[in-house]
Amino acid sequence: MAGRMPRQRLLSWQAVRTWARLIREAEGLWRVDVRDLRRVGAHELGQLLQEVPPRLRRRVNLWLERLNVSTRLP
Repeated sequence: MAGRMPRQRLLSWQAVRTWARLIREAEGLWRVDVRDLRRVGAHELGQLLQEVPPRLRRRVNLWLERLNVSTRLP
């Protein structure tokens, strides 16, 4: 059982980091001056914000701070 704990923590860490990176990428698209790309970026960001599991939101927010993005999860 003790061997599972580090693996679960690693998987959780990877999931949190992945969510934060996806949000950062969506924000980057939103900032582009091309209207269509902004629309796609806003749509992707909205989808991501809805899909982040509630139990991971606090940790995703920590990664978002480290990645210097303005989005934060409630």
